[in-house]
Amino acid sequence: MSSENDSNFLYTFTKNILDSHKSIRWVGITDQNGIIINEQYREGLKPLLTKEENQESAINTIIRQKTRTKFEPKIGKLTYAFGRYENVTRSTISINENYHLLLTIDFEENNFDKIIMEKIIPLINKEKEGFVINKE
Repeated sequence: MSSENDSNFLYTFTKNILDSHKSIRWVGITDQNGIIINEQYREGLKPLLTKEENQESAINTIIRQKTRTKFEPKIGKLTYAFGRYENVTRSTISINENYHLLLTIDFEENNFDKIIMEKIIPLINKEKEGFVINKE
């Protein structure tokens, strides 16, 4: 994904995820190595991490995500991973083997499963075919 069309697709996709619920703070799309290829913050939000810290965190998150899939043949495919911190909640959702969606949600939001399952996952499924690697 590197063309202008891909950039427009990623911008629209992350914006749609961000706009799907008022409690979503940040949305990031990473490649299979955890490199953030697109991200958007909720308007007016003061980020908790610097850009560099966010990138480092994304790489570590994708490394952890890959280790979670080891037992999928026995326990089933991972839908999403979720971490609840003192100041924010974070979720990782695989789009496919090459791309992952990371998002943070306001700590006060308790309906995170409903938001992820009823708003985020359907948006991912609708746009999943847009996440392909160009073989050029």
